[in-house]
Amino acid sequence: MPLKTIIIDDEPIALEKLKSYVSKIPELELTAACGSAFEAVAVISREDVDLIITDINMPDLNGLDFIRSLSRPPMVIFTTAYSQYAVDSYKVSAVDYLLKPYGFAEFSQAISKAVEAASVKSAKSGSTVSGEASDSIFIKVDYRYIRVDLSDIRFIKGYGEYLQIFLTGKPSPLVTLSSFTSIKGLLTDDFLQVHRSYIVNMNQVEMIERNRVVMDKDNYIPVGDSYRVAFQQYLATHSIGKGRR
Repeated sequence: MPLKTIIIDDEPIALEKLKSYVSKIPELELTAACGSAFEAVAVISREDVDLIITDINMPDLNGLDFIRSLSRPPMVIFTTAYSQYAVDSYKVSAVDYLLKPYGFAEFSQAISKAVEAASVKSAKSGSTVSGEASDSIFIKVDYRYIRVDLSDIRFIKGYGEYLQIFLTGKPSPLVTLSSFTSIKGLLTDDFLQVHRSYIVNMNQVEMIERNRVVMDKDNYIPVGDSYRVAFQQYLATHSIGKGRR
């Protein structure tokens, strides 16, 4: 099946160029063409999307922050006129990075990478016996692999190249050499990245107040600006009641 694709660029000429390129590739199906990341947020809330092709340098909400704000981002290809964004784009596991002005040949190569990545993901999914996500993961700590039930993970803190994984009933976190990108693919939808340094298990949250997540009396986790949209979307579908006017 074609990859359902959203294209985003605040420059109308660049957006038309993307639309033209997408129409020439049968492996792609254009879901929406958006002039801003905020337009794309609305689309993603109602449509399943396989691939986002987005400019980085845009007003209000840039492409990098937009992708970081998504709790379960699809594949992404960044486009930009500024080469200094290359490193940041790969930190969010971009499939590819196109430096403007790019041609159709370069675009096609980037799409080939996305199609290949989608095929690998589909093959892995099909090889799962039950077809359901595992309820536990193995975490490498020093020279040991420790099995941890996902339900026991309270929150995850990232610092540098390491992750601290805080568990129910454990005074000290497990520390492992890994990244948010690696662990996100193993977590369920109840795990939400709310800050560049934190992923929280929403089933373990005690309370939410003043744009911060309260895990307990000693752990208050801030909700970062780049993650606020996805956080509010989660709350909208997992809460009831209205505040006083």
